[in-house]
Amino acid sequence: MASTLGKTNSVGRSIPRVEARAKVTGKAEYVHNLRLPGMLYGKVHRSTVAHGRIRGIDVSAAQAMPGVYAVYTAADIMKLVPDPHYGPAFHDQPVLAIDKVRNVGEPVALVLAAELPPDRALIYSHFMHTPGSVARYAALMRGIPFALSAHAKDIWTIPAWEKREKLADAAWAVTCTGANADHLRGLAADPGRVDLVYHGLDLSRFPPPPARKAGHDGRDAAQPVRLLSVGRLVAKKGYDDLLHALAGLPEGLHWRLIHIGGGDKTDLLRLAADLGIADKIDWRGAQAQTEVLAAYREADLFVLASRIAADGDRDGLPNVLMEAQSQGLACAATAVSAIPELIRDGETGLLVPPEDPPALAAALARLIADPGLRTRLGGAGQARVRADFGTAPGLDQLVRRLAPLCPPSP
Repeated sequence: MASTLGKTNSVGRSIPRVEARAKVTGKAEYVHNLRLPGMLYGKVHRSTVAHGRIRGIDVSAAQAMPGVYAVYTAADIMKLVPDPHYGPAFHDQPVLAIDKVRNVGEPVALVLAAELPPDRALIYSHFMHTPGSVARYAALMRGIPFALSAHAKDIWTIPAWEKREKLADAAWAVTCTGANADHLRGLAADPGRVDLVYHGLDLSRFPPPPARKAGHDGRDAAQPVRLLSVGRLVAKKGYDDLLHALAGLPEGLHWRLIHIGGGDKTDLLRLAADLGIADKIDWRGAQAQTEVLAAYREADLFVLASRIAADGDRDGLPNVLMEAQSQGLACAATAVSAIPELIRDGETGLLVPPEDPPALAAALARLIADPGLRTRLGGAGQARVRADFGTAPGLDQLVRRLAPLCPPSP
C-alpha cells in the first residue's frame, strides 16, 4: 500500500471534484454511517488562538489504549501522499476524523452546547449560514429552541435545501429586507415564522446636519461637484461599473469622487488610469465613523453601484444609503435587492438598473448639473429615513418575539 501511494498524489481518476459514483465500483459504505464496537471517537477542545494552526498532535495516550491498533493523523498521510486530493482538502487541519464533520460549525456547536449556562431558554443566531448551523446543532443537543436572523451573503450563498431545513427547525426567523422576507417565506413550511425587521438607523449617531450651502453645478473646474461613495471594495459593490459610468460623464461637467472603505483597490486603480479619470478620485480607505459622517456632510451627492456578484452575494439594504440620506444627501443607486424599499426613484433619490454604466452616468449627470434636484431629493430622503427607518420599531418587534421564550428576570 505504501509503495502504491508513494507513486501518486491522488486517488482514483483525476477529475475536478471527486464524487463517489465516479470512484467506487461495487458496494460502498461511508464511515460516518458506521457505528462499530470499539470505535474510537475524538474529543473537541476549544482553541485559545483564533484560526490557530495545529503544528502537531501527541497521539501517545490514544495509542496506548487497549484495542487500538494504530492512530493516524493527516501528517502521517502526507508523508506518503504529499498533496492528497480527496475532494476538499484541509491542509491546515491535520486531523482525519473517523466520524465525518459535514459543516465547519459542528465543532463550535459541541463547545457551545457544553458550555451554555443551564438556565438559557433560547439560542439566537445573528446570521443564517455557519452561525445558524452552530445555533441549530447546539439547540438540538441541549433540547431548547433556536431562532435566527438573516441578512445578505448568509442568505444568498447557501443552497435552498439548507435554508429550508433551518427555517423548518427554527422557532422563528427575522430578516432585514422585504426582498429577503419574500424569498425565505417561499422556502418556509410556515411562512408566518419569518418576520421582516428593518435594521434601521440609530439616528442619535446621525443627527440632522447643518444647513447645506448652495451647491455647484459642475460647470466651474475650480469648484467640482463632490461625489461620495462608501463601501468595501468587493464585487457586489460594483465599483468597476461606477468607474465606467464616471468615465462616461460629459467632458463639460467637473466632478471629484471620494471613496471610503477597505479592500484591495489594485485593479480599480489600474482601471481608473486606463479610463483617464485617476486624478479625479480620492481613495481614502477605511475611516472612523466620525470621518465618514464628516464626509457625508461635505459631499454634494452619494452614489452606490451595487449588483449581484457571481456567487450570488448581494447587498440587503445598505446602511450607507440610510446614513447618507439621514444627512440630506441626494443618492443615486442601483435597483438591486432591497434598495428600492428605501429609495423611491425620482422621489427620494434616483435608481438605475445594475451593471448599466451608461444609465448610471445619465443619473449622475442629472444630479451633478442640477443643485435644485439634489436639494429636493436629499430633503425627501432625509425625511423618509427619519420617519420610517429608525431602530426602535425593529427592536420592539424582536422583543415581542423573544419575550415568550425567555423566563422573566427574578
